[in-house]
Amino acid sequence: MSSDAARRRRLARERERRRLVRLHAYERDALGRGFRLIGGIDEVGRGPLAGPVVAACVVADGPLMLPGLDDSKKVSAERRESLALDIRARVVAWAVGEASVAEIERHNIYWASILAMERALAALAAQPTFLLTDAVRIRSFGGEQLPVIKGDAKCATVAAASILAKVHRDRLLVELDRLHPQYGFAEHKGYATARHIAALAEHGPCEHHRSQFLRVRDPLGLFDCLES
Repeated sequence: MSSDAARRRRLARERERRRLVRLHAYERDALGRGFRLIGGIDEVGRGPLAGPVVAACVVADGPLMLPGLDDSKKVSAERRESLALDIRARVVAWAVGEASVAEIERHNIYWASILAMERALAALAAQPTFLLTDAVRIRSFGGEQLPVIKGDAKCATVAAASILAKVHRDRLLVELDRLHPQYGFAEHKGYATARHIAALAEHGPCEHHRSQFLRVRDPLGLFDCLES
């Protein structure tokens, strides 16, 4: 390796280290205030047309200086799988919770996502003494919590939770794809891609679709045209 290439690698590692330090600002503040078990919680799957909403919670007692750790939306699928292994090995506790399609339709997507987060918290082997969330307040949590807007991009523990939730939910949608290959769930994970919309128009929804979502009831937007 040339000296220039080695220098660029060192600079890249240092930039990543500094980014990870910044990503821990909220966790450092909580630790500095005397909290020892810092939780981060997040959900994935509010936007898709099919499948459950999934939440994950992690509990850490120190920094998660894992190269590449970030909001799950910014991390490739392959890297998420690798990071998920590292996160599970590094944290004090972690857990996943789900809310089903039936619960999404009973409560609405917002409250179903809160339900999934409550289930993730309840499943933890060790409860956090301080909880960071992605801009939501979980009323059933008895400890101190801090909702952070775009928390999955600003808090290391919330980013870690978003990765665990995303990996779990993606695997669920791959399983649904085996049951219903006509929709392409493994490819789009339930989101409203052109292929998914076309499949809905051709085959209609299955039991795993969120029937109250407009694009499920009216995939081609015919209702929109009639209303305009």
